[in-house]
Amino acid sequence: MRLNPPALGALLLAVAMAPKAVSPAAVTGPEIRATVLSIGDGDTIRVMEGGKRLTVRLACIDAPEMAQAPDGFNARRYLQSRLRLGSSVTLRPKTVDRYGRKVAEVISGVNLNLALVEDGMAFAYRQYLGQCDAREYLEAEFQASRRRYGVWRVPGGITRPWDFRRRRTPG
Repeated sequence: MRLNPPALGALLLAVAMAPKAVSPAAVTGPEIRATVLSIGDGDTIRVMEGGKRLTVRLACIDAPEMAQAPDGFNARRYLQSRLRLGSSVTLRPKTVDRYGRKVAEVISGVNLNLALVEDGMAFAYRQYLGQCDAREYLEAEFQASRRRYGVWRVPGGITRPWDFRRRRTPG
């Protein structure tokens, strides 16, 4: 779905003004310090926190799948360039997903989730934007699309990762 600038502006305003539903699983916890162990793909990392290995899914974004070449590789490489192994990060937990992964915003000088969207390496994940500052993520995506960064190099952007996964799942 492509939105023209007036329609996107209306959507941004509607999302920003909508009350945020809060379920017990969506309640944010205190910030956590962790050490980066590995980068799985453009929206998944592994960290060590308090002696425990955790898989962290970056909140409120969806990066291209690795099978969406070259965009999946580009997103992973981008995250690797911004997040060095062994570096310390701050996690802002949002929830735990159905796979048991901690879902969080990852901070390393900047909010890396938002940086991925700003630089066209990931999409704002509309289904889960209630956990983050929706207006900020949607505006970042809009600006990346206008500048034709990354996934936006083609008009309207590449196939969204959530649509790509749905098409690949037998059903």
